[in-house]
Amino acid sequence: MAVRNYETVFVLTPVLNESQVQETVEKFSQVLKENSADIINTESWGLKKLAYPIQKKNTGYYFLVEFTGEGNIVDVLELAFRRDERIIRFLTTVLDKHAVEYAGRRRKGEMNQPKPKTSEAVG
Repeated sequence: MAVRNYETVFVLTPVLNESQVQETVEKFSQVLKENSADIINTESWGLKKLAYPIQKKNTGYYFLVEFTGEGNIVDVLELAFRRDERIIRFLTTVLDKHAVEYAGRRRKGEMNQPKPKTSEAVG
């Protein structure tokens, strides 16, 4: 099978403390590594307000993980998400070549930068 690029965002319940949050993220990173996925990037977006209440909670810890893997890696990861009660939502997407390029630029901080001004002769 071909190796594909994936991106998953998951939301953890807000009742966890910092060590429990890190432990949970490490657990899912380990699930990916055990299934021969290469983790490209992990980002913590912090505690954010949810658009609507989920399980009577209005906030959650958001995390983004970019990884590459083969075939059934998404099924294994999402099964682990479903079995863990600390996860309140998750979404995994396949990245096409344009999304991979965009993600790389975003990691480097090239997004939302002011455009360089060009000097044009006004005449």
